[in-house]
Amino acid sequence: MQAQRTLIDVKIDEADLLIGEQTILHLTVTTDNGKLVYLPIPLDTLMTGVEVLAISKPDTTAIDNNRLMINQNVLITSFDEDLYFLPPFAVIDDVDTIYSNQVALKVSSIPVDVNAPEVFFDIKEIWKPPFVLADYYPIIFGILLILFLICVIGYIVQRLRKRKSTIPELLKEELKIPPHEIAIRELNEIKQQKLWQQGRNKEYYTQITDTLRRYIFRRFDINAMEMTSYEILDVITREDDDQSVYDTLKQILQLADLVKFAKLHPLPDENDLSLAYSYLFVNQTKKVVMVKPMENAEVEKKEGDI
Repeated sequence: MQAQRTLIDVKIDEADLLIGEQTILHLTVTTDNGKLVYLPIPLDTLMTGVEVLAISKPDTTAIDNNRLMINQNVLITSFDEDLYFLPPFAVIDDVDTIYSNQVALKVSSIPVDVNAPEVFFDIKEIWKPPFVLADYYPIIFGILLILFLICVIGYIVQRLRKRKSTIPELLKEELKIPPHEIAIRELNEIKQQKLWQQGRNKEYYTQITDTLRRYIFRRFDINAMEMTSYEILDVITREDDDQSVYDTLKQILQLADLVKFAKLHPLPDENDLSLAYSYLFVNQTKKVVMVKPMENAEVEKKEGDI
């Protein structure tokens, strides 16, 4: 049986384009089944002014009379205004070369209104992006963070206002109570807690020294809370020349430093003695209020009247 001839046909989707628009060339090759054919397609430029953007894979379909139809698409575009006669495509069939029909492509520039040259139009309409919630996460989290910070700041301001209103009242009440009475009350609370009996030696000595530091601050107007033990002893020496006062406080502070920083475990007698020395130091240094003679006379007068 005599073989039939290979055929190639070219069609174009849109033959009239604006600059930058795209169109598709449809290539159709019809040949005998089993015959080797070769269709060369330029990869980047079809001709001067016409660019190749993409080439699809060949799609082969069997038809009647033992023939095959091979379809392939070429996406092209142009950025130069002109009328183009696209070169024919060639298919190589063994030793023969068969050429396709020619198609024309007209590329026009975008019309410009000479009366309003500043007005430009896009080649295609602007597409609105789809709504994606994740794109708004930074804004949402930012708003939530700002609201949280406002609530925190409002809470802190409210607490500070309440604290300012209550602190003066507490200070007034504390000023009415002599410093030694406050210290004795705190030492009694430490005694009732029985900390060292529970093995909490560090906490026991920390509370004792903090109580004495606060007492020294109220009694001598010395910022003992920010001082070392050596500095406190040095100041007490200048404030009170009684050697026994210095020795009492030195015994308490030195043992407390060893417990807190050297992890010393004192004997039970030493623990009791430290608390006893604390009571002694407060009683040795408490301010004694002297009664004026006139007040004594008034008291005697009242007793005489009775």
